[in-house]
Amino acid sequence: MTELDSRLRAVCDLAVAGSREMAGRHEYDGMIQDLSPEGVRAGLAALGRGPLPEDPCDAAHLEVFEEAARVRYGELELHRRSPMAHLDNLDLACYDREYAPEPERAAARLAHLARWPEAVDNAIAALDRLSAPVAEALLGAVRGLGAGVPQDAGGQVREAALKAHARLVEHVEEAARSGDPDASLGADGLARLMSADEGLPVDLGRLAERADAERDRLMERLAESCAKLGHGGRPPLDVCRELVSDHPGIDGVLDAARAGTERAIAFTREKDLVPYHDGECLVGVAPESRRWAMAMMSWAAPGEPEAPSWYHITPPDPSWPENEIEEWLEVFSATTLPAINVHEVAPGHFSHGRALRHAPSDVRRTLMSMSFAEGWAHYAEELCVEEGFAPDDPRFEIGVWLEALIRVTRMACAIGVHTGAMTVGEAARRFEADTHNAGPAALSEARRATFDPTYGRYTWGKLEIMDLRERARAGWGADFTLKRFHTAMLDLGSPPLGLLPRIL
Repeated sequence: MTELDSRLRAVCDLAVAGSREMAGRHEYDGMIQDLSPEGVRAGLAALGRGPLPEDPCDAAHLEVFEEAARVRYGELELHRRSPMAHLDNLDLACYDREYAPEPERAAARLAHLARWPEAVDNAIAALDRLSAPVAEALLGAVRGLGAGVPQDAGGQVREAALKAHARLVEHVEEAARSGDPDASLGADGLARLMSADEGLPVDLGRLAERADAERDRLMERLAESCAKLGHGGRPPLDVCRELVSDHPGIDGVLDAARAGTERAIAFTREKDLVPYHDGECLVGVAPESRRWAMAMMSWAAPGEPEAPSWYHITPPDPSWPENEIEEWLEVFSATTLPAINVHEVAPGHFSHGRALRHAPSDVRRTLMSMSFAEGWAHYAEELCVEEGFAPDDPRFEIGVWLEALIRVTRMACAIGVHTGAMTVGEAARRFEADTHNAGPAALSEARRATFDPTYGRYTWGKLEIMDLRERARAGWGADFTLKRFHTAMLDLGSPPLGLLPRIL
């Protein structure tokens, strides 16, 4: 692993958790990011010093991330409005992957835990604009941090960390009771955030129109796919709510995911859809502190030695109420799990992670646009429909359309909630109308808009990739192939969306 140049390091210093885990920059092991008001000001002041990379694409990539940091921490001060950055700062699950010998990782985990009191002091000092909706939506995640504290941590270190954690919980609980009832960034704030993150001017009105148009397209595709099952006369979402009841039991979830992983990797290799087919992907239960996520990819990061990537699955706990177990298992249905497999594994996140390890510069291996990363994995789902994955089972494409409807509804609701056009309740009703989610699941998705204002990134990234593909097809003519197009994009790493047209 090469040492980062000082200008790139200044950006990483403002994204310690992501740099450590996603990029594999383990010089940050055992460290926290200083998210106190003074620490953030010092971090922002360090940006932009020193020469830019010689490669013009790398230079533009780095400058986008510098501007994004200034907007997130300087203009919008999101670390004062949401616990999200503080939660990432405290998270210990990053040490569970086998990127280094266990004793080395255990020592880093203990050093990190010893800094929890400092990180919590900084969080409480920063979180003076925490709204009630954001506090309420994230209170469960804040409380759940305690599950990541190892039982065998040094007694005094563990005790101090848990006391600090209790103070953070109390602070967020108070905000949930008495914080500002308005969580919105405002139209200008949301547009500024999205534009800065991706180096791409954003017109929220136009983006909302695209969300509606994409919703309509997906509904048409869903109806067509349901008709293949002989359900053409019934409302498609009603059909889907029945389909997701066909799922494995608790003990069968991992086996289903393993079989699906093998199939997704084999299909991606057979069709030669991505530039690299190397690496090993294992399937296992998620670390305890991350069992809020039903499925997620933890890839072998670019800065790490070669090691397996992990596709983490979280089966429901048998002690839960029966109705909660059933709702959780529906995610792993024969209709929806195959789409999740290709998203998380191949040609989605796992394949992208392999390409990142081959990216030609530190900038491309380290600074990752989440709109591209999630947009790529979401694009991969529909790509598999186009390329004939599971051609004899319409449930696969139904699952793809269902996942896409959730993602496009997120984009519509993020814009609605943060421009004041929707309340959280109205956003929940839109999820109930436009997806197969209902009740608590729809409300949970709507609440996410309050603390994750860019969670429309899945659809936004997918649409930008699909638009670029048509431009490449027209511009390259007979020389266009999917492999060439995908390789050109992935050679950029995980670029801000505004840089994608450079492949042309």
